[in-house]
Amino acid sequence: MRPTRRATLGLAIASLACIVVAADAAASPIPVASRLTAVATANPKAPGISSPNVLSPQLREVSVAQGSTRLENGTAAVPFYGYLGNGPMLPLPAAPTTEATKTEPDKNTYLVFPHGLKGADPAYGYGTHFVFQGHEAGSPGSLTRVNLDADGAHRVTLLANTDTSGANLPPIDGSTWDPFSKRLLLSFEGGGGGGIWDATPEPPATVRNLQPFIGRGGFEGMQIDSDGTLWFVEDVGGASGTGANSAARRPNSFIYRFVPADRTDFAKGGRIQALQVLDQAGAPITFNAGLTPDQAAFTDQVRQLHTCGADLRTNWVTLATTTAASALPGPDDNALAKAMGATPFKRPENGQFRPGTGFRQFFFDETGDTSATSTANAGFGGWGGVQQLVQDRPSSNSGRLHVFFSGDIDHTAFDNVAFFDRDHISFVEDRGDGLHTQHSALDSAFLFDVNRSYCAGRQPVRWLALGRDPSSTMDSGLLGSAGFQNEGDNEITGLHVSDGDTGPGGLLGAKDPHVFDDGWRVFFSQQHGDNHLWEVIPAASQRHED
Repeated sequence: MRPTRRATLGLAIASLACIVVAADAAASPIPVASRLTAVATANPKAPGISSPNVLSPQLREVSVAQGSTRLENGTAAVPFYGYLGNGPMLPLPAAPTTEATKTEPDKNTYLVFPHGLKGADPAYGYGTHFVFQGHEAGSPGSLTRVNLDADGAHRVTLLANTDTSGANLPPIDGSTWDPFSKRLLLSFEGGGGGGIWDATPEPPATVRNLQPFIGRGGFEGMQIDSDGTLWFVEDVGGASGTGANSAARRPNSFIYRFVPADRTDFAKGGRIQALQVLDQAGAPITFNAGLTPDQAAFTDQVRQLHTCGADLRTNWVTLATTTAASALPGPDDNALAKAMGATPFKRPENGQFRPGTGFRQFFFDETGDTSATSTANAGFGGWGGVQQLVQDRPSSNSGRLHVFFSGDIDHTAFDNVAFFDRDHISFVEDRGDGLHTQHSALDSAFLFDVNRSYCAGRQPVRWLALGRDPSSTMDSGLLGSAGFQNEGDNEITGLHVSDGDTGPGGLLGAKDPHVFDDGWRVFFSQQHGDNHLWEVIPAASQRHED
């Protein structure tokens, strides 16, 4: 039993009563995204108080896995989907306040394999629908697969904890599917030790370290374009200012792409490039190592780069060329980007190509400083925001960068992203415990219409106000306790909209999404705490036998 994908939300929304339904029954339905009722406010944060998630009344959430789900082939070190085997799932009532490390399943990748995939049990049929994710915390790192058609005993499969060299996997932040190599791509947000790995989708997965070919950096979101080029973004916080500017950080992260020599195998090397933005006078906006953090966070170039409605020219600069003979540790992409005059941003985390544009429009976010006291909040990107890169072709060397949205205290710290249809893009927040407390607001997910301007006070639609489960509430109260190693408040991550197509035509951005229809499904993770993987379904959904 699983929910039908036929959207029937219109019956639930009184505001649509004035719409005249066309007599032609074959007419295209109004996109779901344009019919969602906004959630009025974020959930507040209060010590010791947990709260449920609040979704637009047209939507519901269904848990398809959670941290305590036992892996069908778990090990003593990694026995559960969301917990290592190094302690109890909840803190003991007396000291020490230790609990098992929560592995924090992160970015989700939904795929449909019509002929199914193998699992740990050779006699079991795992079905055809799967969600893959890496885990952001704990050692060893983990790659798991949620088998959506399977029973409880076979629900989650551990694909790998080590790579082909036998080294433990690092914590994994981002994931995506490469239809040209038929491999998952996994990113590690580990600064100079970070990078990208690839993996096969069945256990035991073959996992390769691609640092020699793609380079090293604090990488997170990744997308493949129609030419087979990998676009990836970096989330590395810059140095803080001093005194009154101590919460403001200098821009320190870059937008990259990797043009492979052979799009079916990244291990054959290619060109590593970084985005360079020109200011209004035509000069490159660079890291400028000669400035102090106090100076670098407040230049006129940084202001231009974060002024809503700004339109700036861009170029791609080549940082390094690698080959099949390249070896570890691989190029330091961040250092090369600074040396070659690429443009630093304030912690980009994820991006996606707009559907229907031939991979010519790329939207990406900036998380910003995640502090209500940052002196860079007013006009210098402290609240983060959304950028739109437009090029004539996906492989063009030049383009235009538009500041689509400048963040504010109620819309900030954007992280994961997904298009619900061609015209509506959703960004979710990752404010962190500190900003949750400063503003007494937990994270939210927002929907933007890319055909509208948000530079004159227009507000996006909040479709999810994340709550805080009891486990996360306890963890938040234990932060700072001796021996306590887990995170606090829940976080929205892994927002993913896909029909699961594993071919080149299924690349995110290759076709128009139709949420809840034609096989399109929506997932997100409520990271930390109980670590739920949720599927979002229409509130009026019906169920049927497959």
